[in-house]
Amino acid sequence: MYTFNTRKVSPQNAGSALLIALLAGCASQPPAGDKANNRVRTPTQQTAPNQSRHATPDLRPFASVGSYHATAVSGDYAGYPALNQFIEQMVQKHGFNREYLQGLFSQAKRKQWTLDYLAKSDQGMKGKPSKGGWTRYRAQFLDDRHINAGISFWQQHHATLQRAHQQYGVPAEYILGIMAVETTFGSFVGNHRIIDALTTLGFDYQRRGEYFRSELENFLVMSRSEGLDPGKPVGSFAGAMGLGQFMPSSFLQWAVDFNGDGRRDLWNPEDVIGSVANYFAQHGWQAGKPIVSATRGSFSGIDSLEPGADHAYPLDTLVKAGVEPADSCACDYPLRLLLLRHQSKDEYLLGHPNFYAITRYNQSTHYAMAVHELALAIKRGYQRVAGSRDIAG
Repeated sequence: MYTFNTRKVSPQNAGSALLIALLAGCASQPPAGDKANNRVRTPTQQTAPNQSRHATPDLRPFASVGSYHATAVSGDYAGYPALNQFIEQMVQKHGFNREYLQGLFSQAKRKQWTLDYLAKSDQGMKGKPSKGGWTRYRAQFLDDRHINAGISFWQQHHATLQRAHQQYGVPAEYILGIMAVETTFGSFVGNHRIIDALTTLGFDYQRRGEYFRSELENFLVMSRSEGLDPGKPVGSFAGAMGLGQFMPSSFLQWAVDFNGDGRRDLWNPEDVIGSVANYFAQHGWQAGKPIVSATRGSFSGIDSLEPGADHAYPLDTLVKAGVEPADSCACDYPLRLLLLRHQSKDEYLLGHPNFYAITRYNQSTHYAMAVHELALAIKRGYQRVAGSRDIAG
């Protein structure tokens, strides 16, 4: 849904940003590692088991928004047979007007920078986490700017966060951790038109073209159902939108109207709070359960285990390998072995099911740990400010 990251990216620092699930792909295609300095992430917000990324066919005569009309596609995407086939699919499957879509795609722009950047990123996908990778990655997010923004947002939206916690069982700080990493609470939600991003990646990026064409389908259905002009929304270069950077498929499945105004609005803080909480709840969040545990032991058989969110081990398997929770743990469920490479040492942690739920937003261990540590830091700061206010009062 994604991760998909909307922080402003330049050619110099783009490789260290958390951008969406292009390279992470879907749940059946996990990344090979977490090389923070040469790995691009696309919004992974993934489908839950047995759920499709494709929009449900809907032939009701909704009115499409925007004055788009053309008898044939012109502009950057003129002469693309695959696009003409896609338009015909949208006409037959979802009841769109052919001339409307031809007019819309006549205004779509091909984003060559995106294609060039992803071509370079694809070449550096493989490999184990580099020494100091977690140190460098962590430094991007665990700073005063992200933490203070989280405290301020919590103060402003305390009641909504509390309601989301009560309804979905997800603590406020973890909702805030996602929003902090993705957009720093809306300070930068992206500046690429979604129609340009998804058209470029759907029809000019061969490695994941099918995925992005499905997201383009979902985006058009989403825009019509929510009364949006599909030529207007902007987001990340891979099509993630709003304060929580949902991909269109994630919007259709998990976004909620949390403020009760009859619309699901990814740029509205209340709707985003509810949507992120719902996303976690639908992906297995367990209220009141732990996230990660420190480890102890001889680590004698650690090399026999594969670290990462997509490898789960029963506790007795971990113990046989010389690694166990540092504190007592009634762990009657599989655990993930997490490797964090600091500048001066390697650290192993154990990820509980709630950690895995965070990785459904983005498969990266680094990403989920950044969300976790930011959540704790924001909570400490919020409690400190609230305590000072109570004392002053």
